[in-house]
Amino acid sequence: MKIQIANGRVVDPAHKLDTQQDVFIADDKIVALGAAPAGFTADRVIDARGLVVAPGLVDLSARLREPGFEYRATLESEMQAAMAGGITSLACPPDTDPALDEPGLVEMLCHRARKLNCAHVYPVGALTAGLKGERLTEMAELTEAGCVAFGQANTPMKDNLVLLRAMQYASTFGYRVWLQPLDPYMSRGVAHDGEVASRFGLTGIPVEAETVALATQLQLAKTTGVKLHITRLSSAAGLDLIRRARADGLDVTCDVSAHHLHLCDIDIGFFNPLTHLVPPLRAQRDREALRAALANGEIDAVCSDHTPVDDDEKQMPFAEAAPGATGLELLLPLTLKWGAEMKLPLLIALSRVTADAARIMGITKGGHLGVGARADVCIFDAEAHRTVTRESLRSQGKNTPFLGYELPGVVKHTLVEGRVMFGG
Repeated sequence: MKIQIANGRVVDPAHKLDTQQDVFIADDKIVALGAAPAGFTADRVIDARGLVVAPGLVDLSARLREPGFEYRATLESEMQAAMAGGITSLACPPDTDPALDEPGLVEMLCHRARKLNCAHVYPVGALTAGLKGERLTEMAELTEAGCVAFGQANTPMKDNLVLLRAMQYASTFGYRVWLQPLDPYMSRGVAHDGEVASRFGLTGIPVEAETVALATQLQLAKTTGVKLHITRLSSAAGLDLIRRARADGLDVTCDVSAHHLHLCDIDIGFFNPLTHLVPPLRAQRDREALRAALANGEIDAVCSDHTPVDDDEKQMPFAEAAPGATGLELLLPLTLKWGAEMKLPLLIALSRVTADAARIMGITKGGHLGVGARADVCIFDAEAHRTVTRESLRSQGKNTPFLGYELPGVVKHTLVEGRVMFGG
């Protein structure tokens, strides 16, 4: 089908484009911007007057809960949530059950995702077998099966020698390693180790749980030369370590979750289990540092950290509640809200969830609207607002600390490879 997206405000951060013009799609690709190519006759015209036409969003962390946790969510439900959120490419962490440590599991996940014809799924393979931190996985075979990087998800590595060997192997073959900085012993609490946790009697997780692990990861990356990406940074101190490593010449990237851009430990309120997250919500100064660093590019991208949790596991006392929150449908609104509060151009705000995220993932065909690119497009109303309710969320996971919030940005259409998958 040939599609013309007419009269929209085209915002393409990868090409620093922010102007009103038409987009022309044919054979699953973008074939022209502005003027129609010779002989082009649209089968369908989408009127985007008053709307933003942007690349489909790229999410660096979205748990789809398959295989193993289908009672929390299914691939079908989360793909629909991704379409409603304008997300056309997403990375899936390896902490499934069983973990993504075998090529067959990765191939099955990719096959199931392709059959749904929705978002492009890019698995992050397990760095060690079963995420146990003992034996390296067959990274070459996992890469052939479809993995774009390797990591441990939220499971800390206890043996730094194993981590060193994993980085050496990955560096030899050019594989990306994505790590969340979590010390295996200091991270065994439930909330940020601060005044709020002390007052409520919650077991604290000190900032050092992040910085000690991060310092080790950065040092090993410097030693091995591996392509390192730090996932879901949560503290100002951790950010300082990233700055110092880059000043020493280390090529490291990092991201932050959308939750940590807007919330801090004070938002725990009266033991609200919806705010139980990993990493924990830190102090207000940490939140402000993360927001500023994302704005100036020191933090490369923002992710949804989509982690659907069912009601039986979430509606519990804070310390017993399963950590995690739904986020696929909130990535765009929360990014727009952050951008507006920081008084940033829309071009910069959208870059953090399109071009910058695609660069980290190694995607060249998506994350931008250049001629010849995959026709993955998100069309949204940046001025419209919508209240987040359980009923409005298409994800099977209905738990988020943003329930009741009125957020900007309503997705009108999502296109994947030139097919309209959301918005009719």
